Amino acid sequence: MPEVSERIKSLPKYLFAEIDELKTKKIEEGVHVIDLSIGDPDIPTHPLIVEKMIEEVKDPRNHRYPSYDGDVSLRKTFVDWYYERFGFSFHPSSALTLIGSKEGIAHFHLAFLNEGDISIVPTPGYPVYGIWTKFAGGKVYNVVLKEENGFLIDIENIPKDILSRAKIFWLCYPNNPTGACATWEFYEKVAFYAKKYDFVVAVDLAYSEIYFDNKKPLSFFQVVKDDSIYAIEFHSFSKTFSMTGWRIGMAVGNKDVISALGKVKTNTDSGVFRAIQMSAKFAIENYNKIIADILKVYERRKRKIESALEQAGISFFKSYATFYIWFRCGGKSKEFVKNALDKFGILFTPGIGFGEGGEGFVRISLTAKDEDIEKAVQLIPQLKQLM
Repeated sequence: MPEVSERIKSLPKYLFAEIDELKTKKIEEGVHVIDLSIGDPDIPTHPLIVEKMIEEVKDPRNHRYPSYDGDVSLRKTFVDWYYERFGFSFHPSSALTLIGSKEGIAHFHLAFLNEGDISIVPTPGYPVYGIWTKFAGGKVYNVVLKEENGFLIDIENIPKDILSRAKIFWLCYPNNPTGACATWEFYEKVAFYAKKYDFVVAVDLAYSEIYFDNKKPLSFFQVVKDDSIYAIEFHSFSKTFSMTGWRIGMAVGNKDVISALGKVKTNTDSGVFRAIQMSAKFAIENYNKIIADILKVYERRKRKIESALEQAGISFFKSYATFYIWFRCGGKSKEFVKNALDKFGILFTPGIGFGEGGEGFVRISLTAKDEDIEKAVQLIPQLKQLM
């Protein structure tokens, strides 16, 4: 066959594909793997949402092409919920339906990057930011997130020539993989620099609704209260409502930024199956009824794992959001993860998979069955021998 493109040749193996290979090999050896690696909720989608989906699938109106931007009733419901949750009002035309937030994040780069343009990308961070910067012909400028700064980007120490050339400034708070949350002051500082240097602030807000102790994470627009700033937020139904397989997300933000992403999507995909959109609308309308029980499960698991880590003397970052725990492994993270799998049958995500800034750390995901969480609690003290 013809030779594949240079962009494909240059790709590293996708982190979670590599993890899946390790897991599959162990399972073939007859090992029961306690999988605390990938952030794929084990909690089923709420039965009421499933029932709504069954109803909508039967509606012939949903069997035709959907709207490119997303059904206006879903977008209106979303911006109404956004106002109730974050206190900032958007017109439905400033919202866009996505085939999952990952799709929107990936295609967003095509809307703004020309050859050689810069994306400022945090490390550790979601690999898609950097990979799609390169796909779009851009250049990645990595900023290491440091624990002493609460894993917040130290924007004041980014060189001025980088800021002046940057087109996109990526943020993810609550943060994957660390669990860190943005402060009011941090977002105000980012807004100041965005206005000064004229880059687009892109905020991955997939984990905004996974929080504990009633400490609700902030959104960028909640703080700046100004949609004239060139900014966009990506929201996910996957984490909030345990709908990873449904592939639906939302983007909201500055109307010109949303329009640019919309033009990419119009020429790329044909939108989200309307039955899924109507089910997502139903999920938002029943947010309070659905989310409370989900958070109780994650909070219970979080307390158990954190207590086991503390008792074992393993250092971890204390967070009030996401279903992840970020702990120090005392060495090379890939080696630690492989050893933990080989010796104890427990699988984590190596920090190096999220970039150089993640080396020396390992991520635990709380998206495993309760019985596996209990087994993990018993095994955690033995992890010290791998450090």
